Amino acid sequence: MGGDLYSWIKALHLISVIAWMAGMLYLPRLYVYHAGVAAGSPESEVFKVMERRLLRAIINPAMGATFIFGIWLLVLYGPDIWSQGWWHAKLTFVILMTAAHGFLSRWRKDFEADRNTRST
Repeated sequence: MGGDLYSWIKALHLISVIAWMAGMLYLPRLYVYHAGVAAGSPESEVFKVMERRLLRAIINPAMGATFIFGIWLLVLYGPDIWSQGWWHAKLTFVILMTAAHGFLSRWRKDFEADRNTRST
């Protein structure tokens, strides 16, 4: 049962990472489209809704699930993981992805308030 549980958690972790990354790759594309329309226009309002829904319904829950399942895997794997080089590389990328998530979230708030200063 232990190996089966590990496999399920690993699969759910991988699915969560893929969903998180998919959203993180699509959100900047929405920003490019949003930057190309006039602030306050009907199109701008549609992009605001799309960006908010993508972040709140897909990206944020996927990031949370990624962390939950990742920590669960750490607990199941044990302390030996800290001595493995791939773990340090993975942790570095997780930190970078989390920082990128923060930047994208901040930019969404700028678009929401019609304070975007970036061009297409």
